[in-house]
Amino acid sequence: MKNVILGLIFLNAILTMAQTDEKLPYHEIPEYSEAYTANLVVARMVDGLGFRYYWAREGLRDEDLNYKPSETGRATSETIEHIYGLTKVIRNSILSDDKDTIKQELSFEDKRKQTLVNLKAVSDVLRNNETPFQLETSEIPFWNLISGPISDALWHCGQVVLLRRASGNPFSSKVNLFTGKVRQ
Repeated sequence: MKNVILGLIFLNAILTMAQTDEKLPYHEIPEYSEAYTANLVVARMVDGLGFRYYWAREGLRDEDLNYKPSETGRATSETIEHIYGLTKVIRNSILSDDKDTIKQELSFEDKRKQTLVNLKAVSDVLRNNETPFQLETSEIPFWNLISGPISDALWHCGQVVLLRRASGNPFSSKVNLFTGKVRQ
């Protein structure tokens, strides 16, 4: 039954994405719950990551993507590629019975969409699952998921913001990271 529910949630996220290319998840953070459970707290962390990634990546130009602060540093596009990989690890850890099977090379825009879909699917599963995830349900212990790929992806979103500022394309001042909303 759990596999069916997880599959339906992920299918819903993909179908929602297919309906409109313009409406990607995390333009704004979903409304928060009044309850505090372990699953809801981690879901909210993933939502915060999705929101930050959406806006860190929004409006990047080719010169921003190619910007590299030094010979040994990562280009912005390489940092974004790393974030995509981290979201696959997060997704595959939470949706353990529905491993990511995307093998073909995706365009840069498709990777952005898939990154956001990965995060939305994870958040939905966490939010809609009443029983706490057990540490042994994943190849990665749940605690390491928080201190590892989730925190790492947040860190790298900040790097993308810094790199885009350095390449002359600052982060939108209309984005409120505290509320998860966008001023009009």
